[in-house]
Amino acid sequence: MSNDSIDLVTRAYLYGFPLVFNLQQVDRYVTTGIGKNPAAPWNTFSHARSLAGPDDTFVTINNDTVYSMAQLDLGVGPILLEVPDVGDRYYVLQFVSAWTDNFAYVGHRATGTKAGRFLLVPRDWQGDAPADAAIIRVPTRVASIVGRWAVDGDEDLAVVHALQDATTLTQLDASAVPEGLPPVEPGESEAMTFWRRYAAWSAAFPPAERDVPMQDGFAALGLTGSSPFDTDALEAGYSAGKDALDAVLASGGSNPIVNGWNLTYHSFDYNLDFFEVGSLDDRAFKITDPERRIIQRAGAALGGLWGNQFFEAAYIATYVDDRGERLTGEHTYELRLDTTPPVGAFWSLTMYDVPDYYLVANPIQRYSIGDRTPGLVYGDDGSLVITISHTEPREPVARANWLPAPEGAFRPVLRMYEPSPQVLDQTYVIPPIART
Repeated sequence: MSNDSIDLVTRAYLYGFPLVFNLQQVDRYVTTGIGKNPAAPWNTFSHARSLAGPDDTFVTINNDTVYSMAQLDLGVGPILLEVPDVGDRYYVLQFVSAWTDNFAYVGHRATGTKAGRFLLVPRDWQGDAPADAAIIRVPTRVASIVGRWAVDGDEDLAVVHALQDATTLTQLDASAVPEGLPPVEPGESEAMTFWRRYAAWSAAFPPAERDVPMQDGFAALGLTGSSPFDTDALEAGYSAGKDALDAVLASGGSNPIVNGWNLTYHSFDYNLDFFEVGSLDDRAFKITDPERRIIQRAGAALGGLWGNQFFEAAYIATYVDDRGERLTGEHTYELRLDTTPPVGAFWSLTMYDVPDYYLVANPIQRYSIGDRTPGLVYGDDGSLVITISHTEPREPVARANWLPAPEGAFRPVLRMYEPSPQVLDQTYVIPPIART
């Protein structure tokens, strides 16, 4: 097997991983559901009624909001989205294409919190929208709405449930039947199952025009239907591709590392082509380097599928302490915030295990900590010291400010919803997590 063949398959893996991984999750939502979100048919919302926990096996799921998810199939024609007046509550409906491009936003930052109507249409649709409905063009036949509603404790859930129920999708052609995902027969191995999915789904959901030449370049491997699968190359390259993607995620890719934190502010800025309601067509939020863009899209899918862009929510993560050593439940740590993150909405620090990036079970059922966590103890100067450990602290303040960790390796993620200019220009700096 030549190095050139392995390199080509590795490139195909990094290019195709976001599509395959994403649509596998889409399929879960319409067949079995995920965690707190029950299964729901195409073009219908699935509402989680409580915050996520360790049983929700979805990569880097948040513990700040309840989710309202919908898997769209625009093969049925236009779909009317209606949202209620939510007062001053933070919420966002994020629109994600089959290739994981964030192409539209509806919500607190993007469109305000008054009631609204939006007509979702295929990319090439021509027609007239109903009165007072803004048009959102969907770049791929299948896409996702990832909705998040801020919840301030269990007593707030009933209000959120009413808002979820008032958020609706209506097919204008009620008789149309969604086609869904093309079925794919499993291959003789994990690798070949992946490649079969990629070949079928990349044909069904064409990418942005700029990516067509790259996709056509995989024809010799049998991935475009023009020739049989090169099974030997695809098997060998699959392992190499997985290793390459794991290395990208562990290294932080091309993101800057500050105090051990991987500043993934631009991890989701790989959409260069589709800008609808609430999305910003701004050079500041575009990865223009072609190679970096493809690698970043793959890493973002594995490390935080369906993450928001920087202007909606900023995410940073770390694997290491102030000594540059791997974070693990064998030690106790502190994160001292002399000034808490400046945001327009709210912030949180959430604990995830490694390598699955799932929430971590613990005796006090606290999976995240932030400005809405009751009972936190601040210093007289407004500072906050968060204790991170597997063993429960004995000292009262440390226990009040405790974020439980697993026994083994872990990765905390700091989320800042509607980050302020100080976060955007990186003048606000998060200190390292210090081992005590």
